[in-house]
Amino acid sequence: MEKRETFAQELCDILVKMKLIKPNESAPIHKAFKDSDYDQFDAFLLDEGFVEKSDLLRALSQYYKVPSFDVTGYFFNILLLREFPKDFLVRNAVIPLECEDDNMLIAITSDPNADNLESLMAGHASYDVEFLVGLKQDIIDAVQQYYDKSPIEDSEFDDMSMDEEQRLEKEAIDKDEEIEDLSYGSTLYRDEE
Repeated sequence: MEKRETFAQELCDILVKMKLIKPNESAPIHKAFKDSDYDQFDAFLLDEGFVEKSDLLRALSQYYKVPSFDVTGYFFNILLLREFPKDFLVRNAVIPLECEDDNMLIAITSDPNADNLESLMAGHASYDVEFLVGLKQDIIDAVQQYYDKSPIEDSEFDDMSMDEEQRLEKEAIDKDEEIEDLSYGSTLYRDEE
């Protein structure tokens, strides 16, 4: 049995033990995955609605015997992240979380048992690495979010100088209009006399 199928079967067994799927559902889920075009069993389980994300993370934690971490919405340290090339992080589905004691790196990966991942990471930064498990697509999305151009950078006000902001505020006040303060998000009003 290939690694992909072994992983799927073992994770199904864990999901049964956790009472997240019924014992009679395990074989049909495993077969449906085998017959599908999915490469990742976790994505298959989520997309097909067999488990919730938090339950899947708990099951992955049991499978890999490491804590799980949901990267969605987490604010990563951009300086730490940029110690590693984007293509390396995406290719290996890994993202650095934090440094402890100046030499221990905590990183989240979709496969904490991946061959040579720790030594590959050491090739970019000299840390001892401890892995947590996360969902592959979420990790890739998080890496891309930090490396790719932010939609906010395309904002029409991004290149506007403070003088321009102040000029727009004054024009609006002179027209007896209420406007939104572009620099602080508050609302300005013209004083009534």
